[in-house]
Amino acid sequence: MVEEAEVTCPWCWESVSLTVDLSEDSQSYIEDCPVCCHPMQISVQAADGELISCEAERTDA
Repeated sequence: MVEEAEVTCPWCWESVSLTVDLSEDSQSYIEDCPVCCHPMQISVQAADGELISCEAERTDA
């Protein structure tokens, strides 16, 4: 199960659309912002295949 989620890049403050996997209840991964190319720590929370939250934070990875 995948779903589109909107987050705000913590570097350039642009709104970006991400495709998130809802097959796991909790996951965290690093993805580069498609606008400014800085790395973002993405944290996704889901329950029963439904998106609860998707957040982006700065990372130096």
